[in-house]
Amino acid sequence: MSTQPLRILVVGPSWVGDMVMAQSLFKLLKQRTPAVLIDVLAPAWSKPLLARMPEVGEAITMPIGHGQLQLAERYRLGRRLRSKGYHQAIVLPNSFKSTLVPFWAGIPLRTGYLGELRWGLLNDVRRLDSVAHPMTVQRFLALGLPPGATLPAPPAPDLQISPASIDAALARLNLMHGRKPLLALCPGAEYGPAKRWPAAYFAELAKVKLQEGWAVWLFGSERDEAISAQVQALTGGGCVDLAGRTSLAEAIDLLSLADLVVSNDSGLMHVAAALKRKVIAIFGSSDPRSTPPLGDGASVVSLNLSCSPCMKRVCPLGHTNCLQQLKPSQVLAKMQP
Repeated sequence: MSTQPLRILVVGPSWVGDMVMAQSLFKLLKQRTPAVLIDVLAPAWSKPLLARMPEVGEAITMPIGHGQLQLAERYRLGRRLRSKGYHQAIVLPNSFKSTLVPFWAGIPLRTGYLGELRWGLLNDVRRLDSVAHPMTVQRFLALGLPPGATLPAPPAPDLQISPASIDAALARLNLMHGRKPLLALCPGAEYGPAKRWPAAYFAELAKVKLQEGWAVWLFGSERDEAISAQVQALTGGGCVDLAGRTSLAEAIDLLSLADLVVSNDSGLMHVAAALKRKVIAIFGSSDPRSTPPLGDGASVVSLNLSCSPCMKRVCPLGHTNCLQQLKPSQVLAKMQP
């Protein structure tokens, strides 16, 4: 008699970078049980990202905005998911509300870290050991293993791109590619200014590569349009400014064309690393020991000042020396073959 395959619902995180790192968990689950079926409950914006992760069966949209409770809507979603027959839920966020849908879905094993008011809602409660597991990806992996199990090296995220989707993005934006090597710059960081290297420094990199015959494309969301416009102005309009002009799906596909990516610690940094690009990641207020880009082609530049990482959105000392004192020459040295 055939047995029903193991079905797992992962409640995904709300940030692009964290969702990329969650692919390491999906890969680990597949390595342990190749026939496992993995669905991910996550915000609608994440669907293009999850569609490029072959380990994910279905991306289920969380219809409730970040920070909203809406108990009745969560209850209805949980009841709808009962028919899926999940054996386990793995809850990556640490909030109370993230546990409600798996509980109301009647999933028998509900795994997550001890957090606010989660007893009972979770029945496989883990205590986070931040010393043993300093990296976010390690904390995700630990939830996919039995309690106390030795963690393997994290499987690197690996986004899969369709050539047809690349061609469609190039055509819609009227872009040419292939005649010159391509530098992608990601000067934004949604978290806050203490993670953003100065626009003038990004422009210095762009000017050097433009003079060497490279193409330079600027990536970012609508929130990054102002800083990308600064970089573009400082280079005399020499770049292709894509900030706010692409969907997330198009940004992922076009980043896959880059020969080199220089990025702040941001979601696009993690995307570029998962695309197996050569990535130089600039860290200021955040901790490269916690959320480094994962992949053999990625490297980190950080001054490691005594005041960093402070993990603040805005520099509490008012100077942002962790970024201001990190000069373009130091990054250019990393950019050399």
